[in-house]
Amino acid sequence: MSIFVDETTRVVYQGLTGSAGRFYGLRNRAYGTLVVAGTNPKRAGEDVEGIPVFATVGDARSATGATASCIFVPAPGVESAVMEAAEAGIEFIVVITEGVPAKDEARFFSRLQRDHPKTRLLGPNCPGIISPGKCNIGITAGEIATGGGPVGIVSRSGTLTYQALYELTQKGIGQTTCVGIGGDPVPGTNFIDCLEAFQRDPDTKAIMMIGEIGGSEEEKAADFIKHELTKPVVAYIAGVTAPAGRKMGHAGAIISGSSGTAGAKMDALRAAGAHVALNPTEAGDLMAQVVAHL
Repeated sequence: MSIFVDETTRVVYQGLTGSAGRFYGLRNRAYGTLVVAGTNPKRAGEDVEGIPVFATVGDARSATGATASCIFVPAPGVESAVMEAAEAGIEFIVVITEGVPAKDEARFFSRLQRDHPKTRLLGPNCPGIISPGKCNIGITAGEIATGGGPVGIVSRSGTLTYQALYELTQKGIGQTTCVGIGGDPVPGTNFIDCLEAFQRDPDTKAIMMIGEIGGSEEEKAADFIKHELTKPVVAYIAGVTAPAGRKMGHAGAIISGSSGTAGAKMDALRAAGAHVALNPTEAGDLMAQVVAHL
């Protein structure tokens, strides 16, 4: 199985007619994802290499049965794009766009929780999600992923998401789903959301978790791992040598004093029973050992 998306997920691309949306929308379709529509009110009635373009998400959903959305619109338009998708009944919204103001993120995430509690948001500023061999939404290169499980991946880092897939694939270890949650201060889907979903998924037997310096999401995840999770976890925290005040490409990845350091996060995860690696390659090696004993 997989979490959040599978081979039946039908995706509408908000921003399909833009250069990035077109590039990744077509790549996702070539991978096998059911990319069924795009939206652009100024180009409704056209198509992008056979993918029909509609004026609104509501029109696209009515015509195609779309269940998920991938948003590639500029940052100022993200909030309205998210709410348009939710109001149209889209169940899963992936926001790739970076640079969305934190106040906007907080506002539309709060609106989703209040008015559309059944809609799941992934991102903003994330690489997306891939269930290898079934569905790829976002910018992850499907070529580096291998389906069949038994490992689920959740990552706060974009680049290290790809390396985790590569390390496991090189070792012949398949993945059920890889979720890039992004590193913004207000992520729509967090570590615990993914850990809960992997815990419920019968095909996911072990979990790889990749965190970063800054914030307290990894410590919260460690508490969940300790008290709720029964599956083995291999973890890696990026930013081991980062000094206080250092940012790592995400608004949420900043150390303040002793809070949010890689060391504190690693200690919390070790105390929770996770296998903690010092680098991505070691994380792959540790997971190979875990899988060998499943």
